[in-house]
Amino acid sequence: MKKALVAVLAGGALLTAGTPALAQTSKTTLGPYGYGQVRLGMSAKQAKATGKIVLKMAGQQGSCAGWDLKAHPTGKDSVGLYISKKHGVAGIFAPKGVKTPEGIGIGSTLKQLKKAYPKLKTAASGFPYSSVPGNSKADYYFLASKGKIYQVALALKTQDCFN
Repeated sequence: MKKALVAVLAGGALLTAGTPALAQTSKTTLGPYGYGQVRLGMSAKQAKATGKIVLKMAGQQGSCAGWDLKAHPTGKDSVGLYISKKHGVAGIFAPKGVKTPEGIGIGSTLKQLKKAYPKLKTAASGFPYSSVPGNSKADYYFLASKGKIYQVALALKTQDCFN
């Protein structure tokens, strides 16, 4: 499933991050600044120091490296997050059972999505996305099939890993 998101999002808009030092995020919530101790904009060194991630695929000449959250390993052709050499942690994919603070996660309906994010937009490639309430530097991306969400990502608006 995450491979599909990477393919759909693979043209990447550039996103930048500013991570407030005192931002609070529950381990079971994706956003507004990250997931647990892993925060958008953290360098690879800072993210590794949390002890919460493991390298899955190294970046090639300036590209982003793919990582997994230790507590939520992904399948063969997918990753749990991307770290950009330029922007740090650029995008985090919601593990199963994890929701945004507005209650949207894998299995949510499009109706629930539209209610939670009334200013929902549609990308040129057709997938819905929304600004993140409480973090003007990030967006949520959603992939759906048959009226249900099957992928949720939190990403910097300036990320350079996927589109």
